[in-house]
Amino acid sequence: MKKAQTSDKTLLHVEKREIIGKKVKSLRDKGFIPANIYGKDFPSSSISLNNKDFIKIYRSAGETQVIYLDLSGKEIPTMIHKVQTHPVSDAILHVDFRKVDLTQKLEAPVPVKIINESEAVTQKKGDLLTIESHILVEALPNDMPHEIEVDISILKEANDEIKIGSLKSVGNYIFKDDPEKVIVKIAEHKEEDLTPATEVEVAEATEEKPEEAQTEDGEKSKETPKESEKAQKEEK
Repeated sequence: MKKAQTSDKTLLHVEKREIIGKKVKSLRDKGFIPANIYGKDFPSSSISLNNKDFIKIYRSAGETQVIYLDLSGKEIPTMIHKVQTHPVSDAILHVDFRKVDLTQKLEAPVPVKIINESEAVTQKKGDLLTIESHILVEALPNDMPHEIEVDISILKEANDEIKIGSLKSVGNYIFKDDPEKVIVKIAEHKEEDLTPATEVEVAEATEEKPEEAQTEDGEKSKETPKESEKAQKEEK
């Protein structure tokens, strides 16, 4: 299998898959990933693809860029819809591709990329909180942005925030999320209590405690200094 990428489009070679069910493990053992293509007015198709080729494309295209699947010489425009991974090793187990119509707009969650630095953070006036990691965007498939840059240099004081409504589109797309939804904000910085717990323990251990005395049966009893002094006088 081979992968090709040009300035116009990303191409990934795939093959029709006959192996299904538990037998797909044999594909993975050979370095291939089982996958499916589905879409409106498109029959679901079982395919397999080279693991290494897919990882390279997935890192660059993510789930927002058009990937052309070369299946039996036919190029099918798709976008990655879902990637299933192993819970322990993170190895890719299965991929779902969604066939797209390049003339029809669609919606997709686009990842947020934080750029620059906040004066509030560098001067320890507050801590940066990322509230939203993705923003829902509407665009034609080829106009879908790879990521949305959020410039935090405008955040100067604690409680400053950036909402979706304050972002400006730099391409042929629009934001579909609530304009009042907060993406990032500055939370008031709080100094941590660095007093070692051992100091408290030592202080408690050095507090004056009642003196202990042996009873006739060998058990220990607690007496205060005054009680001990009174007992001595009575003995005299």
